[in-house]
Amino acid sequence: MLERYKTVRHEGNKEIVIRKSRFIGHIRPVETEEEAIAFIDEIKKLHRGATHNCSAYLLGERDEIQRQSDDGEPSGTAGKPILEVLKNRELKNAAVVVTRYFGGIMLGAGGLIRAYADGAVAAIEAGDEILRVLHTQVFVTIDYTWHGKLENELRGRDVRTGETTFTDKVTLLCLPPFADTDRFISWITDLTQGQADIVQGDPVYYIEGE
Repeated sequence: MLERYKTVRHEGNKEIVIRKSRFIGHIRPVETEEEAIAFIDEIKKLHRGATHNCSAYLLGERDEIQRQSDDGEPSGTAGKPILEVLKNRELKNAAVVVTRYFGGIMLGAGGLIRAYADGAVAAIEAGDEILRVLHTQVFVTIDYTWHGKLENELRGRDVRTGETTFTDKVTLLCLPPFADTDRFISWITDLTQGQADIVQGDPVYYIEGE
């Protein structure tokens, strides 16, 4: 799993007008190729009266899946520039459709490339670009006598935390960055003088800064 990657927070769309043609950029975060195809189909149905619905998507840790479609525009003038915007912005797991309603003025190959790239940028702005960072779930169970000290130390180190469970002991869900998992567990062990019961859980992504 990637320790961090950029994508968009949510589905979004934004319209721009270039020489009387309307370009509407749509974007959605996707996890599978099936989701990407379904999104593209949705937009095509929504804008079935449009001149073109050109698209591209990137999937996988190393962009293993890359697809693009010019949807009737001259080859290389629509799908490719959309895909290149995704690559240049280093986004992953995102699908983009740029819908065009022709306004009567020909743009030429260079103009189309710029217009579809601008449509993709508009879509990304609407989708709210974010950075997802991989963390590890670490469950720390301690006696109540350690609770206050541990919470203070976690706050002091700005460690992300989740739910705290109170039974005969206290269990804190700690969420250190994945790369720091071993160091974090060693620190907790030293801090609690080996009295904590520490269980490493699954990796999970969180949005940086939230």
